[in-house]
Amino acid sequence: MERKKIKMKKILLIGNPNVGKSAIFSRLTGANVIASNYPGTTVELTQGMMKLPNGEKAMIIDVPGNYTLDPTCRAEEVACDLIGEADVIINVIDSTNLERNLNLTIQILKHLDTPVVIALNMWDSATQHGVTIDVKKFSEILGVDAIPTSGISGEGIKELTQKIPEAKKGEIDYEEKEKWHFIGDVIEAVQKTEHRHPTVFEWISNLTIQRVSGPILAVIILYISFMVIRLIGEGLIGYVMDPIFDKLWLPVLEKLSVLINPGTFFHKILIGQLVNGEIDFGLSFGLLSTGLYIPLAAVLPYIVSFYLVLSILEDVGYLPRLGVLVDNIMHRLGLHGLSIVPMLLGLGCNVPGALATRILETRKERFIAATLMAIAVPCMAQIAMISGLLGKYGVAGFFPLFGILFAVWLTLGFIMKKTVKGETPEIIVDMPPYRLPYWKGTAKKLWMRVRGFVAEAVPFVLIGVFVVDLLYSFGIIQFIGKFFSPIIVNVFGLPKEAIGALIIGFMRKDVAVGMLAPLGLSLRQLIVASAILTIYFPCIATFIVLIRELGVKDMIKSALIMLITAFIVGGLANWAMRGLGM
Repeated sequence: MERKKIKMKKILLIGNPNVGKSAIFSRLTGANVIASNYPGTTVELTQGMMKLPNGEKAMIIDVPGNYTLDPTCRAEEVACDLIGEADVIINVIDSTNLERNLNLTIQILKHLDTPVVIALNMWDSATQHGVTIDVKKFSEILGVDAIPTSGISGEGIKELTQKIPEAKKGEIDYEEKEKWHFIGDVIEAVQKTEHRHPTVFEWISNLTIQRVSGPILAVIILYISFMVIRLIGEGLIGYVMDPIFDKLWLPVLEKLSVLINPGTFFHKILIGQLVNGEIDFGLSFGLLSTGLYIPLAAVLPYIVSFYLVLSILEDVGYLPRLGVLVDNIMHRLGLHGLSIVPMLLGLGCNVPGALATRILETRKERFIAATLMAIAVPCMAQIAMISGLLGKYGVAGFFPLFGILFAVWLTLGFIMKKTVKGETPEIIVDMPPYRLPYWKGTAKKLWMRVRGFVAEAVPFVLIGVFVVDLLYSFGIIQFIGKFFSPIIVNVFGLPKEAIGALIIGFMRKDVAVGMLAPLGLSLRQLIVASAILTIYFPCIATFIVLIRELGVKDMIKSALIMLITAFIVGGLANWAMRGLGM
């Protein structure tokens, strides 16, 4: 007898952006959470499982935040598409901003035939702000259950879970043109506010968005963030990943190397070239050596540290403020303020920076952000190597190099804003109150992002290493190096030996920078070589991820922009610094 398949109940978390849906989601779900893109889009969804009071399992989906059922962007379109599939809707409302949130709530209750439970979230913040809501009267007016909750403390989550099986459809009559009058009547009937003095968090919030204090605090916060990221990343590399590869994985590869026989085709593909008779995880370029070492030992530690710090800044409520601070600059580059996120991620590692371009709504924004990040934003590992080379020159070394990269970032952005077809939407972002992170939710978010990186990036890096190995085996890369040697010497003013570093830069930018050290380059040559290495092409891991994010056609365009920019900037920098006697 064939068993009848039971359809799993689908529960959707719906609400405006920054109302605490992610914290509620983390409270309702266990550890088995999946992040994936909505089919045919770059809009990310998070889904997990929860157990209802009757023992039944249900799928819960945290959909993109939206303000209305009349979508104004792709993320809101996805949210509206998903609403039609819901068995139950949990409408998450910011209790501190009831009027704005009720616009979506009223639309859901009037136009959808789906049972609804309302989570009056951030209840603790509302109380601190002197806001009181008559929950019983609020529920009676809207015709559905409303539960006061706090995703951070867990208040009300158990009661919310118990109300899901009892969810019912709302019954509201009003004319559309009277919607805001109705909302005003609801507010007047259920909400009271009391005067109180600003909290410390509110005082800090005002400072971080002021025209003078905001940028100063942004520099301080970002500097501290990068120091923490570097400390954690280098600590994980030095004390965890390098020992694992050197003491556990290297002996395995050494035995395999002897079995395969060095010099054979399979040895070059799997193990790579032996450096001074030994396997070098940075330079051998085999699938099992460099192919695993790059994403897992060299990149993953910075991914962990960067996503940890980013998640904290996100959960505390600082990122929206940073986005607003830089919005004017970003719009001049064809982007909006939240485009700063891929740039910040790129400073840790270009791979998550490339992946983060998914948060941008239009093709134009994604193309410009990915190209600018790949060209003018060096990763933390590369910055560390550059510091070793230029550190002895102090400001005379760092200022010209990073000044060149910043000028390239601005100039290219201006040009692409005018030449790349498409639109750049205005930034629409709420300013959530500053709050302490919900650490369990932060940890879950970090785990999901790290797991997503390993699943997406590692296979593509291995494919890239395999392709490069084949090109090396057939002498194609060596031919390219000889072909471009006149440009390296005559245009960039570098010795022929620098060609090796530029070729290696396609695999590992930090290793390539390190290869410049024994060449005895002058300060001018070090600055020119470091600038070209940053600009001319992303590392193989970033390149492969960008192909997936942008598509082959746009990636070819982006790569051409990189090569042309490197040629122009390298030549101009060499000529200008020669003129200055450097």
